[in-house]
Parts: sequence; C-alpha cells; structure tokens
Amino acid sequence: MLRVSAPTKINLTLTVLARRDDGYHELESLVGFADIGDRLFISKAEETGLEITGPFSASLTADKDNLVLKALAQLEAACGQSLPSRIVLEKNLPVAAGLGGGSADAAAALRGLCRAHDISLPIADIAAALGADVPVCLDSAPAMMRGIGHDVTRLGALPAFDIVLVNPRRSLSTADVFNALSPQDYGRLETAPEKSGDFETAGEFIDYLKQHGNDLQAAACQLVPDIGDCLAALNQCGFAYSAMSGSGASCFGLCAPGSARAMTARYRTLREKDWLVSGRLIGAGDTEIDQAD
Repeated sequence: MLRVSAPTKINLTLTVLARRDDGYHELESLVGFADIGDRLFISKAEETGLEITGPFSASLTADKDNLVLKALAQLEAACGQSLPSRIVLEKNLPVAAGLGGGSADAAAALRGLCRAHDISLPIADIAAALGADVPVCLDSAPAMMRGIGHDVTRLGALPAFDIVLVNPRRSLSTADVFNALSPQDYGRLETAPEKSGDFETAGEFIDYLKQHGNDLQAAACQLVPDIGDCLAALNQCGFAYSAMSGSGASCFGLCAPGSARAMTARYRTLREKDWLVSGRLIGAGDTEIDQAD
C-alpha cells in the first residue's frame, strides 16, 4: 500500500484582478506548501472503496462527490479502464478552511493511483478538470498561480520559514466571500509587474507578501469576525508576517526556522480553543510517495 502526502496549500498572497463575464475572477496568488496536511493510503483492490479517517473525517462523506473518488473516475475515463482501488483518506485538515485540502487530496490521489496501477499518463488536464486549485497541488511546490488557477508558474524554494496555521473552527464558503466583494476590493495591482523569479532574501520575500496581501481578507472578516480575532492574536505574537489563506477562515503566521513551537505556545495563551498546528514551508522535492507498512 502506498502512503501519499497531500501537503497544505497556502495562498501566501491573493490578488483579485477583475471579475470575468462568466462570473469567475481573475486572480494572482503566490502559493506555498507546508509539511502539514492530509495523507492517503492507496492499493489495488477487487473493488473500489474509500474510507475516511482522521480528526476531520466527520466533515466528509465517502460518496461520488468526494474529490478523491472524482479523481479516480476521471483517471479511469482518461486511460479507458477500470482501476479498482482501496483508498484510505486521513483527514487532518479542517474542511472549507482556505487551505486547499480537497484539492491537495485530489492531486495526491492522482499521483498515488498512477503509481499503484503503474500508469504513465499526463495528468495535468485531469487535474484542471477537477478544480482550479488541483493543478498547483500536483507538485506541492512554490508557484505563482494566475487566471482562474490553471496558469501555474513554478518557482524555486522559498526562503526558510516555519509556519503556524490557525482556524477559529469555522468553515467559510468561497462563493460567499467572493459575493461579498465590491469593485473597490480588487484591481489594485492590475498593472503591477508579474513575479516570475525566485526570492533572493527572506526580507525581499516578506516585503512582497506585505505589499500584495490577500484581497479577500476584509470581506471574509466581515462574514466571520473570528478571523479578525485570529489575525490580531497572530500579530500580537510577533510573527514576521501573518494573513488569511485563500478565502478563509484559516490564517497563518510565518516565523524564523526552529521557532514555531514557541510561537504556537504563545498563540495558545491568547486563543486556546482555535485549531492550531505548526510546521515549515516546503519546496520542490519534499512531497513523498512511500511504501507504507
């Protein structure tokens, strides 16, 4: 049985450039990943079955609408054969939390299923059909994501930082956040030069994050005021940078390597009931597909 990691996707920045005629929004986002996330266990089987375990298993159902099973169905259609598989999804991330958990799970499923069934097939188009965030999750590596998410430019490793993720134990609909936007909430960086190269220093990286921020943050805080309270606590702790990820309600704080444990303890004294986890930003090559016992 293969053990496949599904690292957490963090929108380190998120700029809303414009609303399209089809209702979607043109975005630009610097995406990073952390060594925190869900895990999948995959093997061949006589018939397909999905089991969901982990602390947030109750938030999902193992039916055809689950993105992991959708990934399997799309892969079967692409290769023209049935791929009966036993899949166990260990759900460690909160659902509808702005951390790309479902997209990361779908991407991990595609990678693991191809490995388990010895399939050599381009899966980028399959990933794009599954959702806007799935393509960037295939590599789980730093990238600039543009358009509606399918235009992905890989970057080199980000400067070394630990990361602390928090969530006020509230889910938040992405559609609700976008619907709460007004034209004044986006378009402010429409003429800004695109970021296509790597960050040479930690200072340059943090300055970039502070300049761009997250255009969805204000609208999300209006819908869920607890997000603002989480951000205030992160700022009080003294993180190098903190913001909301994606459409919320999860937030993150970046701190020096080796300091995450102390910063986590400091945050816990301010908001003891929040979901809270720490790790580090990862780069290319950190995603593992291993043999599991």
